[in-house]
Amino acid sequence: MRQIILDTETTGLEPSEGHRIIEIGCVELLNRKFTGNTFHQYLQPDREIDEGAVEVHGITNEMLADKPRFTDIADEFIAFIRGAELVIHNAPFDVGFINHELKLLGAGHGRIDDICGVVDTLIMARKLHPGQKNNLDALCRRYSIDNSHRELHGALLDAEILAELYLAMTGGQTMLSLGTQGSEADQLNVEGIRSLSSQRRPITVIRANEEELRLHRERLAALDKASGSNCVWNKLDS
Repeated sequence: MRQIILDTETTGLEPSEGHRIIEIGCVELLNRKFTGNTFHQYLQPDREIDEGAVEVHGITNEMLADKPRFTDIADEFIAFIRGAELVIHNAPFDVGFINHELKLLGAGHGRIDDICGVVDTLIMARKLHPGQKNNLDALCRRYSIDNSHRELHGALLDAEILAELYLAMTGGQTMLSLGTQGSEADQLNVEGIRSLSSQRRPITVIRANEEELRLHRERLAALDKASGSNCVWNKLDS
């Protein structure tokens, strides 16, 4: 599965009022693993940025004076996201702005719905944590994601943070490989594999001490709280 974690920064809140995208950040996941492929672009909006928006993301018109316009990068952007599943926090906001930019390009460019599927992690978070704050900062605290380097909003930085949050909210560990494939498998010396002798030495078992058991119980309690009382290990213990 190819997924693109996406975020945008804009000149204001409403595309219907002429506001435009000024930054796009995308991070690629393939089968729930970071590929290292990203798409990141600042854009010249041809209009003033609202003061309130500058306070959020810190991007000024002066910073964008020499940047390309959306029309200049549209084909590259569409090629990057085409056929993937977009993962966005508060998707209607970003999708609305992207569809507005596509509409300004003229007929033939369609809408995001024609190019990608969309998953809204804000809806997902509200279902997992009803009645609680579910913005990125609150979710980072809840899932122990380090966002201490985030002083202002930025599209690529927020996309990277959201990617970690999405993986945590939808299953946690993702990097464990249980098999070997491709060229690695070709290098295995299959004929050299033999079964273990029945005369092997007994396995030494080192049991956890009281302090380790206490830390283990505390960790399970934290996991149970973060998952809404759905910690699998606690259910097994019971």
